[in-house]
Amino acid sequence: MAERPNIVVILTDQQHSGMMSCAGNKWVETPNMDRLAARGTRYERCYCTSPVCSPSRFSLMTGYPPSHIGQVDNALPPVPEALNTAVKQSGLGHQMRALGYRAAFAGKQHFPGMTAADLGFEYLCQDERDVCAETCADFLLDDQDAPFLLVVSLINPHDICYMAIRAYNGQESDNRLVRNAKIELEELDAALAWPDGVDEETFFAKHCPPLPANFEIPPEEPEAVQKLADLRPFRAAARANWTERDWRLHRWAYARLTERVDGQVGVVLDALTASGHAANTLVLFSSDHGDMDATRRMEHKTLLYDEASRVPLLAVWPGVVGAGDVDYEHLINNGLDLLPTCVELAGGTVPADRHGRSLAPVLRREQPADWREYTVAESEVGRMLRSRTHKYNCYATGTRREELFDMRTDPLERVNLATLPEHQTTLNAHRAMLADWIATVGDAIGNAYAIAGE
Repeated sequence: MAERPNIVVILTDQQHSGMMSCAGNKWVETPNMDRLAARGTRYERCYCTSPVCSPSRFSLMTGYPPSHIGQVDNALPPVPEALNTAVKQSGLGHQMRALGYRAAFAGKQHFPGMTAADLGFEYLCQDERDVCAETCADFLLDDQDAPFLLVVSLINPHDICYMAIRAYNGQESDNRLVRNAKIELEELDAALAWPDGVDEETFFAKHCPPLPANFEIPPEEPEAVQKLADLRPFRAAARANWTERDWRLHRWAYARLTERVDGQVGVVLDALTASGHAANTLVLFSSDHGDMDATRRMEHKTLLYDEASRVPLLAVWPGVVGAGDVDYEHLINNGLDLLPTCVELAGGTVPADRHGRSLAPVLRREQPADWREYTVAESEVGRMLRSRTHKYNCYATGTRREELFDMRTDPLERVNLATLPEHQTTLNAHRAMLADWIATVGDAIGNAYAIAGE
């Protein structure tokens, strides 16, 4: 058997796919992410399993959709003990250790009722910032007597969450999320700072990102989207009260926090280069979910639109993955596909109860003819199905339960085709695909989103 690669998985938090300069974003500078893109391939159709931290992270480290344990949001659902134990024991760390790998994890966990150690990892450190990057660098520079899987789990640009929370609750808030977040607020304040010597007019004219093209709220917005905003008072307040200046400052800070984590990514990459392991190491860079980034006058995540559900995926594997390539073809689900990819590359057999796909043939540029036709994301408000051509969102409540977007002509998801008779055939096809997926994975929660064709 050919030498098995080491695997380094670098995860950021709340970074949408467009928040990299290598993705064409001129308002952010990410030289280390760009370094990965130049040395490897950027996959433009990568989605998370859920646009919220804990459900997404559960999937990344287990290969199961969140509905497997009844999870819909960051709250921990009651999970039967036998199921909980079985999930933990089949986690990614345990799988890789059984195949002779050293499995290590550093940084943010946020798993539902379980830890990285429960999932089979050697846990290196709790820090999610500079110390995490430095600890992982030390790991890479150490002598390794076995192939390894290292998960580097960094927190930013997640600190952007606190901008709307603090604006709603006040600087000296009693709100738990602000009160317990000293470091996050310090980094947010640093990210909000303007360049030295730049006046307000010049800042907004030349430095601050403009509003996105899909900034305004659609007139036929699904009621479930409105309800979600109203459930979180700080989010509703931002939507109703923030000025265009506020939204642009939010985008400015989001970019600066992304640059902050890019520097930490660079620490890890520099250590990998210095370690001598790089030639036989697959590096995968991704994020748990995105951020609405002022689209539809929304911040935070949870929604099924691309800003929240589509995430970066960069892969570097010298001599295998194409250098400087961009893949616009293959639909990827990072939460479902990471475990099968790692297990196959380690020489193991992917458990039969996982529904993801190993990325090995895609990484090797083999163009598998049977690659998936769609991928699905779960949310507390509904289900998303992304096919090769369209995006279908279905919500549990409201008179406007369905959205259908032609992603070829409408990538900003502004024109809902679901109510137009000429698109009924396409709508029914996507309804059928979602119903098939719900049945295949046993998504009991998702039964509410299966709509029969008309």
